[in-house]
Amino acid sequence: MAVLAALAAAPTLAESRRSAIVMAIASQRDSVVNIHGQKLVGGDDAEGEGRRVNGMGTGVVIDSRGYAITNFHVVDGVRRIEVTLASGLTTAAELVSHDPRTDLAVIKIATTERLPVATIGTSSDLMIGETVLALGNAYGYEHTVTRGIVSALHRNVEVSRTQRYEDLIQTDASINPGNSGGPLLNVDGEVVGINVAVRANAQGIGFAIPIDRVLDIVSRLMSVERIDQTWHGLVVRNEGGTGAVVEAVHRQSPAETAGVRAGDRITRIGEVSVGHQLDIERALIGHRPGESVSVTLVRAGAAEQQLDLPLAELRRDGESLDDRCWAEIGVRLQSAPSTRVQKLQARYRGGMVVTAVREGGPAAEQGIQEGDILVGLHVWETIAAESVAYILDKAVEEHLNPIKFYVLRGRETLFGHLVSDTIRR
Repeated sequence: MAVLAALAAAPTLAESRRSAIVMAIASQRDSVVNIHGQKLVGGDDAEGEGRRVNGMGTGVVIDSRGYAITNFHVVDGVRRIEVTLASGLTTAAELVSHDPRTDLAVIKIATTERLPVATIGTSSDLMIGETVLALGNAYGYEHTVTRGIVSALHRNVEVSRTQRYEDLIQTDASINPGNSGGPLLNVDGEVVGINVAVRANAQGIGFAIPIDRVLDIVSRLMSVERIDQTWHGLVVRNEGGTGAVVEAVHRQSPAETAGVRAGDRITRIGEVSVGHQLDIERALIGHRPGESVSVTLVRAGAAEQQLDLPLAELRRDGESLDDRCWAEIGVRLQSAPSTRVQKLQARYRGGMVVTAVREGGPAAEQGIQEGDILVGLHVWETIAAESVAYILDKAVEEHLNPIKFYVLRGRETLFGHLVSDTIRR
Protein backbone atom coordinates (compact mmCIF):
# COMPACT_ATOMS: atom_id res chain seq x y z
CA MET A 1 0.00 0.00 0.00
CA ALA A 2 2.88 2.38 0.77
CA VAL A 3 4.29 1.85 -2.73
CA LEU A 4 0.90 2.59 -4.30
CA ALA A 5 0.57 5.74 -2.17
CA ALA A 6 4.02 6.91 -3.26
CA LEU A 7 3.19 6.32 -6.91
CA ALA A 8 -0.07 8.23 -6.55
CA ALA A 9 1.73 11.17 -4.98
CA ALA A 10 4.48 11.31 -7.60
CA PRO A 11 4.00 13.78 -10.51
CA THR A 12 3.22 12.31 -13.89
CA LEU A 13 6.00 12.24 -16.47
CA ALA A 14 4.34 15.07 -18.46
CA GLU A 15 4.05 17.28 -15.37
CA SER A 16 7.68 16.79 -14.41
CA ARG A 17 8.81 17.85 -17.89
CA ARG A 18 6.55 20.88 -18.15
CA SER A 19 9.25 23.45 -17.43
CA ALA A 20 8.93 27.25 -17.54
CA ILE A 21 10.39 27.20 -21.05
CA VAL A 22 7.86 24.63 -22.26
CA MET A 23 5.04 26.71 -20.76
CA ALA A 24 6.38 29.94 -22.28
CA ILE A 25 6.48 28.49 -25.80
CA ALA A 26 3.09 26.82 -25.43
CA SER A 27 1.50 30.12 -24.35
CA GLN A 28 2.82 32.10 -27.33
CA ARG A 29 3.13 29.61 -30.19
CA ASP A 30 -0.32 30.23 -31.65
CA SER A 31 0.30 34.00 -31.88
CA VAL A 32 3.34 33.50 -34.13
CA VAL A 33 2.79 33.24 -37.89
CA ASN A 34 5.04 32.25 -40.76
CA ILE A 35 5.35 34.69 -43.67
CA HIS A 36 6.33 33.68 -47.17
CA GLY A 37 6.10 34.85 -50.76
CA GLN A 38 8.17 35.59 -53.81
CA LYS A 39 10.14 38.78 -54.25
CA LEU A 40 12.12 40.25 -57.13
CA VAL A 41 15.84 40.77 -56.55
CA GLY A 42 18.46 42.26 -58.82
CA GLY A 43 17.06 44.02 -61.84
CA ASP A 44 20.26 45.65 -63.03
CA ASP A 45 20.54 43.68 -66.27
CA ALA A 46 19.93 45.12 -69.75
CA GLU A 47 16.20 44.36 -69.61
CA GLY A 48 15.84 45.64 -66.07
CA GLU A 49 14.49 42.32 -64.91
CA GLY A 50 15.55 40.60 -61.74
CA ARG A 51 15.06 37.06 -60.57
CA ARG A 52 12.31 35.78 -58.33
CA VAL A 53 13.31 34.21 -55.04
CA ASN A 54 11.28 32.74 -52.21
CA GLY A 55 11.25 35.03 -49.21
CA MET A 56 10.38 33.93 -45.71
CA GLY A 57 10.07 35.37 -42.26
CA THR A 58 7.98 35.47 -39.12
CA GLY A 59 5.29 37.70 -37.66
CA VAL A 60 3.77 38.32 -34.24
CA VAL A 61 0.02 38.88 -33.94
CA ILE A 62 -0.74 41.98 -31.85
CA ASP A 63 -4.46 42.33 -32.53
CA SER A 64 -7.02 39.55 -32.84
CA ARG A 65 -8.41 41.02 -36.09
CA GLY A 66 -5.20 39.95 -37.80
CA TYR A 67 -2.76 42.83 -37.36
CA ALA A 68 0.80 41.50 -36.96
CA ILE A 69 4.30 42.95 -36.58
CA THR A 70 7.19 41.79 -38.73
CA ASN A 71 10.40 43.18 -40.22
CA PHE A 72 9.99 45.37 -43.27
CA HIS A 73 12.69 43.47 -45.14
CA VAL A 74 10.56 40.33 -44.83
CA VAL A 75 7.71 41.82 -46.89
CA ASP A 76 9.60 44.40 -48.93
CA GLY A 77 9.09 43.65 -52.62
CA VAL A 78 6.75 40.72 -52.01
CA ARG A 79 3.87 40.90 -54.50
CA ARG A 80 1.58 38.55 -52.61
CA ILE A 81 2.19 38.09 -48.91
CA GLU A 82 1.10 34.69 -47.64
CA VAL A 83 0.84 33.76 -43.99
CA THR A 84 0.63 30.32 -42.42
CA LEU A 85 -1.05 30.25 -39.02
CA ALA A 86 -0.16 27.87 -36.23
CA SER A 87 -3.25 25.84 -37.18
CA GLY A 88 -1.67 25.16 -40.58
CA LEU A 89 -4.11 27.37 -42.48
CA THR A 90 -2.46 29.53 -45.16
CA THR A 91 -4.04 32.86 -46.06
CA ALA A 92 -3.14 36.19 -47.64
CA ALA A 93 -2.02 39.37 -45.91
CA GLU A 94 -1.52 42.96 -46.95
CA LEU A 95 1.11 45.50 -45.96
CA VAL A 96 -0.61 48.15 -43.86
CA SER A 97 2.27 50.41 -42.88
CA HIS A 98 6.04 50.29 -42.58
CA ASP A 99 9.17 52.18 -41.57
CA PRO A 100 12.31 51.20 -43.52
CA ARG A 101 14.68 52.92 -41.11
CA THR A 102 13.71 50.79 -38.12
CA ASP A 103 12.91 47.81 -40.38
CA LEU A 104 9.45 47.37 -38.88
CA ALA A 105 6.16 46.75 -40.67
CA VAL A 106 2.54 46.02 -39.84
CA ILE A 107 0.59 43.55 -41.94
CA LYS A 108 -3.13 42.68 -41.85
CA ILE A 109 -3.87 38.97 -42.15
CA ALA A 110 -7.03 38.07 -44.04
CA THR A 111 -9.07 36.18 -41.49
CA THR A 112 -12.69 35.89 -40.42
CA GLU A 113 -11.76 34.37 -37.07
CA ARG A 114 -10.18 36.02 -34.06
CA LEU A 115 -6.48 35.19 -33.83
CA PRO A 116 -4.50 34.53 -30.62
CA VAL A 117 -2.58 37.63 -29.56
CA ALA A 118 0.97 37.65 -28.19
CA THR A 119 1.63 38.60 -24.59
CA ILE A 120 3.72 41.78 -24.67
CA GLY A 121 6.30 42.34 -21.94
CA THR A 122 8.89 45.06 -21.47
CA SER A 123 12.53 45.34 -22.47
CA SER A 124 13.27 48.00 -19.84
CA ASP A 125 14.26 45.51 -17.14
CA LEU A 126 16.18 42.94 -19.21
CA MET A 127 19.20 41.52 -17.43
CA ILE A 128 22.41 40.39 -19.08
CA GLY A 129 22.57 36.64 -18.64
CA GLU A 130 18.84 35.99 -18.34
CA THR A 131 17.29 33.23 -20.43
CA VAL A 132 15.51 34.18 -23.64
CA LEU A 133 13.82 32.15 -26.38
CA ALA A 134 13.56 32.79 -30.12
CA LEU A 135 10.56 31.46 -32.01
CA GLY A 136 10.21 31.59 -35.78
CA ASN A 137 10.38 30.23 -39.30
CA ALA A 138 14.10 29.36 -39.30
CA TYR A 139 15.19 28.27 -42.78
CA GLY A 140 11.53 27.53 -43.47
CA TYR A 141 11.18 25.15 -40.52
CA GLU A 142 8.03 26.55 -38.99
CA HIS A 143 7.81 27.44 -35.30
CA THR A 144 11.42 26.55 -34.56
CA VAL A 145 12.41 27.24 -30.95
CA THR A 146 15.92 28.16 -29.81
CA ARG A 147 17.18 29.10 -26.37
CA GLY A 148 19.95 31.38 -25.18
CA ILE A 149 20.74 34.27 -22.89
CA VAL A 150 20.84 38.03 -23.19
CA SER A 151 24.47 38.53 -24.19
CA ALA A 152 24.49 42.33 -24.22
CA LEU A 153 22.22 45.37 -24.46
CA HIS A 154 22.28 48.62 -26.46
CA ARG A 155 24.19 47.23 -29.43
CA ASN A 156 24.43 49.23 -32.68
CA VAL A 157 24.73 47.03 -35.77
CA GLU A 158 25.40 48.03 -39.36
CA VAL A 159 24.40 45.20 -41.68
CA SER A 160 24.80 47.04 -44.99
CA ARG A 161 25.46 50.46 -46.47
CA THR A 162 21.75 51.22 -46.29
CA GLN A 163 20.66 49.50 -43.07
CA ARG A 164 21.83 50.31 -39.57
CA TYR A 165 20.12 49.18 -36.38
CA GLU A 166 20.48 51.00 -33.07
CA ASP A 167 20.03 49.92 -29.45
CA LEU A 168 19.56 46.21 -30.10
CA ILE A 169 19.42 43.27 -27.71
CA GLN A 170 22.25 40.81 -28.38
CA THR A 171 21.56 37.14 -27.72
CA ASP A 172 23.19 33.79 -28.35
CA ALA A 173 19.81 32.15 -29.06
CA SER A 174 20.15 30.93 -32.65
CA ILE A 175 18.52 33.39 -35.05
CA ASN A 176 18.62 32.15 -38.63
CA PRO A 177 17.20 33.34 -41.96
CA GLY A 178 13.44 33.13 -41.60
CA ASN A 179 13.49 34.10 -37.91
CA SER A 180 13.30 37.79 -38.83
CA GLY A 181 10.17 39.40 -37.42
CA GLY A 182 9.63 36.69 -34.83
CA PRO A 183 9.48 37.15 -31.06
CA LEU A 184 12.25 37.03 -28.51
CA LEU A 185 10.58 35.76 -25.33
CA ASN A 186 11.53 35.74 -21.68
CA VAL A 187 10.86 32.65 -19.57
CA ASP A 188 7.49 34.06 -18.53
CA GLY A 189 6.36 33.87 -22.15
CA GLU A 190 6.37 37.63 -22.69
CA VAL A 191 7.63 39.22 -25.93
CA VAL A 192 10.68 41.34 -25.05
CA GLY A 193 12.02 41.87 -28.57
CA ILE A 194 11.52 41.34 -32.28
CA ASN A 195 14.30 39.26 -33.86
CA VAL A 196 15.95 41.14 -36.66
CA ALA A 197 19.55 40.44 -37.58
CA VAL A 198 22.47 38.05 -37.50
CA ARG A 199 26.10 38.79 -38.26
CA ALA A 200 27.34 37.08 -41.41
CA ASN A 201 29.54 34.06 -40.61
CA ALA A 202 29.02 34.60 -36.89
CA GLN A 203 28.05 31.84 -34.47
CA GLY A 204 26.00 32.48 -31.36
CA ILE A 205 25.36 36.15 -32.14
CA GLY A 206 21.83 37.33 -32.92
CA PHE A 207 19.99 40.60 -32.38
CA ALA A 208 16.49 41.79 -31.58
CA ILE A 209 14.78 45.18 -31.46
CA PRO A 210 13.69 45.91 -27.86
CA ILE A 211 9.92 45.58 -27.55
CA ASP A 212 9.53 48.98 -25.86
CA ARG A 213 10.98 50.63 -28.96
CA VAL A 214 8.88 48.39 -31.22
CA LEU A 215 5.70 49.48 -29.44
CA ASP A 216 6.59 53.15 -29.83
CA ILE A 217 7.19 52.76 -33.57
CA VAL A 218 4.22 50.49 -34.22
CA SER A 219 1.84 52.78 -32.31
CA ARG A 220 2.69 55.39 -34.94
CA LEU A 221 2.52 52.93 -37.82
CA MET A 222 -0.94 51.88 -36.61
CA SER A 223 -2.20 55.31 -35.60
CA VAL A 224 -5.78 56.02 -36.62
CA GLU A 225 -4.54 59.25 -38.18
CA ARG A 226 -2.38 57.22 -40.53
CA ILE A 227 -4.70 54.31 -41.24
CA ASP A 228 -8.21 55.77 -41.01
CA GLN A 229 -7.60 59.52 -41.30
CA THR A 230 -9.41 60.01 -37.99
CA TRP A 231 -8.31 61.80 -34.84
CA HIS A 232 -8.62 61.36 -31.08
CA GLY A 233 -6.02 63.67 -29.47
CA LEU A 234 -4.74 61.32 -26.75
CA VAL A 235 -1.10 60.79 -25.80
CA VAL A 236 -0.50 58.22 -23.04
CA ARG A 237 2.46 56.61 -21.30
CA ASN A 238 2.90 53.34 -19.47
CA GLU A 239 3.86 53.82 -15.83
CA GLY A 240 3.35 50.22 -14.75
CA GLY A 241 0.31 48.84 -13.05
CA THR A 242 -3.13 48.81 -14.62
CA GLY A 243 -3.89 51.17 -17.47
CA ALA A 244 -1.94 53.99 -19.08
CA VAL A 245 -1.57 57.56 -17.83
CA VAL A 246 -2.71 60.40 -20.06
CA GLU A 247 0.36 62.51 -20.73
CA ALA A 248 -1.32 65.10 -22.94
CA VAL A 249 -4.69 65.93 -24.46
CA HIS A 250 -4.45 67.92 -27.67
CA ARG A 251 -6.33 71.20 -27.68
CA GLN A 252 -9.75 71.18 -29.36
CA SER A 253 -9.46 67.43 -29.87
CA PRO A 254 -12.20 64.81 -29.47
CA ALA A 255 -10.54 63.67 -26.23
CA GLU A 256 -10.68 67.21 -24.81
CA THR A 257 -14.32 67.50 -25.85
CA ALA A 258 -15.08 64.21 -24.12
CA GLY A 259 -13.57 65.51 -20.88
CA VAL A 260 -10.37 63.45 -20.69
CA ARG A 261 -7.66 65.23 -18.70
CA ALA A 262 -3.88 64.89 -18.37
CA GLY A 263 -3.15 62.63 -15.40
CA ASP A 264 -6.19 60.39 -15.93
CA ARG A 265 -5.41 56.68 -15.99
CA ILE A 266 -7.22 54.99 -18.87
CA THR A 267 -7.87 51.31 -18.24
CA ARG A 268 -10.08 50.39 -21.19
CA ILE A 269 -11.34 51.74 -24.51
CA GLY A 270 -14.23 49.80 -25.95
CA GLU A 271 -13.29 46.13 -25.58
CA VAL A 272 -9.53 46.75 -25.43
CA SER A 273 -7.58 46.87 -22.17
CA VAL A 274 -5.14 49.79 -22.31
CA GLY A 275 -1.50 49.73 -21.23
CA HIS A 276 0.24 51.57 -24.05
CA GLN A 277 -0.39 54.10 -26.84
CA LEU A 278 -0.65 51.17 -29.24
CA ASP A 279 -3.71 49.94 -27.36
CA ILE A 280 -5.39 53.32 -27.90
CA GLU A 281 -4.84 53.01 -31.65
CA ARG A 282 -5.93 49.35 -31.75
CA ALA A 283 -9.13 50.19 -29.89
CA LEU A 284 -10.07 53.01 -32.27
CA ILE A 285 -9.02 51.57 -35.65
CA GLY A 286 -12.02 50.90 -37.83
CA HIS A 287 -14.32 53.45 -36.20
CA ARG A 288 -15.69 56.17 -38.45
CA PRO A 289 -15.71 59.92 -37.72
CA GLY A 290 -18.62 60.73 -35.44
CA GLU A 291 -18.73 57.29 -33.83
CA SER A 292 -18.35 57.28 -30.06
CA VAL A 293 -16.30 54.72 -28.15
CA SER A 294 -16.56 54.14 -24.41
CA VAL A 295 -13.48 55.13 -22.37
CA THR A 296 -13.02 53.76 -18.84
CA LEU A 297 -10.66 55.79 -16.65
CA VAL A 298 -9.68 56.57 -13.08
CA ARG A 299 -9.12 60.18 -12.02
CA ALA A 300 -7.14 61.17 -8.92
CA GLY A 301 -7.73 57.90 -7.12
CA ALA A 302 -11.51 58.11 -7.45
CA ALA A 303 -13.73 55.30 -8.62
CA GLU A 304 -13.74 54.28 -12.27
CA GLN A 305 -15.84 56.39 -14.59
CA GLN A 306 -16.86 56.12 -18.22
CA LEU A 307 -16.80 58.76 -20.92
CA ASP A 308 -17.86 58.64 -24.56
CA LEU A 309 -15.03 59.55 -26.95
CA PRO A 310 -16.29 60.67 -30.39
CA LEU A 311 -13.76 60.31 -33.21
CA ALA A 312 -13.32 63.16 -35.67
CA GLU A 313 -11.92 63.53 -39.15
CA LEU A 314 -8.23 64.37 -39.27
CA ARG A 315 -7.84 68.15 -39.24
CA ARG A 316 -6.65 69.91 -42.36
CA ASP A 317 -5.25 73.44 -42.18
CA GLY A 318 -6.18 76.01 -44.80
CA GLU A 319 -2.52 76.90 -45.34
CA SER A 320 -0.97 75.17 -48.36
CA LEU A 321 1.66 72.50 -47.84
CA ASP A 322 4.07 74.49 -49.98
CA ASP A 323 3.76 77.49 -47.65
CA ARG A 324 4.06 75.33 -44.54
CA CYS A 325 7.21 73.57 -45.74
CA TRP A 326 8.79 76.88 -46.70
CA ALA A 327 7.94 78.45 -43.32
CA GLU A 328 8.63 75.49 -41.03
CA ILE A 329 11.58 73.62 -42.55
CA GLY A 330 12.72 75.90 -45.38
CA VAL A 331 12.10 73.83 -48.52
CA ARG A 332 9.71 73.56 -51.42
CA LEU A 333 8.75 70.03 -52.44
CA GLN A 334 7.35 68.25 -55.44
CA SER A 335 6.28 64.61 -55.70
CA ALA A 336 8.85 62.27 -57.23
CA PRO A 337 7.67 59.35 -59.38
CA SER A 338 7.95 56.17 -57.34
CA THR A 339 9.74 54.45 -60.25
CA ARG A 340 12.46 57.10 -60.15
CA VAL A 341 12.95 56.72 -56.40
CA GLN A 342 12.99 52.93 -56.47
CA LYS A 343 15.47 52.90 -59.33
CA LEU A 344 17.84 54.84 -57.08
CA GLN A 345 17.05 52.87 -53.92
CA ALA A 346 14.56 49.98 -54.02
CA ARG A 347 13.80 50.08 -50.30
CA TYR A 348 11.84 53.36 -50.60
CA ARG A 349 8.30 53.49 -52.01
CA GLY A 350 8.58 57.13 -53.07
CA GLY A 351 9.60 60.60 -51.98
CA MET A 352 9.41 64.36 -52.49
CA VAL A 353 11.96 66.25 -54.61
CA VAL A 354 13.43 69.40 -53.04
CA THR A 355 12.85 72.12 -55.64
CA ALA A 356 14.05 75.10 -53.54
CA VAL A 357 15.90 75.69 -50.27
CA ARG A 358 15.33 78.84 -48.16
CA GLU A 359 18.60 80.58 -47.33
CA GLY A 360 19.29 80.42 -43.61
CA GLY A 361 16.40 78.00 -43.00
CA PRO A 362 16.52 74.68 -41.12
CA ALA A 363 17.06 72.65 -44.31
CA ALA A 364 19.87 74.92 -45.50
CA GLU A 365 21.57 74.68 -42.11
CA GLN A 366 21.61 70.88 -42.50
CA GLY A 367 23.02 70.98 -46.02
CA ILE A 368 19.89 69.86 -47.88
CA GLN A 369 20.20 70.77 -51.56
CA GLU A 370 17.92 71.25 -54.53
CA GLY A 371 17.47 67.91 -56.25
CA ASP A 372 17.65 65.87 -53.04
CA ILE A 373 14.69 63.54 -52.55
CA LEU A 374 13.08 63.65 -49.12
CA VAL A 375 12.16 60.04 -48.26
CA GLY A 376 11.47 60.28 -44.53
CA LEU A 377 10.81 62.52 -41.53
CA HIS A 378 11.06 61.18 -37.97
CA VAL A 379 9.65 57.61 -38.21
CA TRP A 380 7.44 58.17 -41.25
CA GLU A 381 8.01 57.94 -44.97
CA THR A 382 7.29 60.98 -47.16
CA ILE A 383 5.78 59.56 -50.32
CA ALA A 384 3.09 62.21 -50.87
CA ALA A 385 2.14 65.73 -49.88
CA GLU A 386 -0.41 64.32 -47.40
CA SER A 387 2.38 62.40 -45.66
CA VAL A 388 4.41 65.55 -45.11
CA ALA A 389 1.38 67.50 -43.86
CA TYR A 390 0.58 64.76 -41.37
CA ILE A 391 4.16 64.70 -40.07
CA LEU A 392 4.28 68.48 -39.67
CA ASP A 393 1.05 68.32 -37.68
CA LYS A 394 2.49 65.59 -35.43
CA ALA A 395 5.71 67.58 -34.98
CA VAL A 396 3.72 70.49 -33.57
CA GLU A 397 1.35 68.37 -31.49
CA GLU A 398 4.04 66.13 -29.99
CA HIS A 399 6.80 68.76 -29.84
CA LEU A 400 9.08 66.77 -32.14
CA ASN A 401 11.98 69.15 -32.43
CA PRO A 402 14.45 68.51 -33.94
CA ILE A 403 12.92 66.21 -36.57
CA LYS A 404 15.17 63.55 -38.05
CA PHE A 405 15.18 63.57 -41.84
CA TYR A 406 16.36 61.22 -44.58
CA VAL A 407 17.13 62.30 -48.15
CA LEU A 408 18.36 60.48 -51.23
CA ARG A 409 21.24 62.16 -53.04
CA GLY A 410 21.94 59.99 -56.02
CA ARG A 411 21.89 56.44 -54.64
CA GLU A 412 23.12 57.47 -51.19
CA THR A 413 20.83 58.00 -48.19
CA LEU A 414 21.81 60.96 -46.01
CA PHE A 415 20.25 62.00 -42.71
CA GLY A 416 20.33 64.79 -40.17
CA HIS A 417 18.09 66.75 -37.80
CA LEU A 418 15.87 69.69 -38.73
CA VAL A 419 15.04 72.28 -36.07
CA SER A 420 11.65 73.60 -37.18
CA ASP A 421 11.38 77.40 -37.14
CA THR A 422 7.70 77.20 -36.22
CA ILE A 423 8.24 74.96 -33.20
CA ARG A 424 11.39 76.87 -32.22
CA ARG A 425 9.38 80.10 -31.95
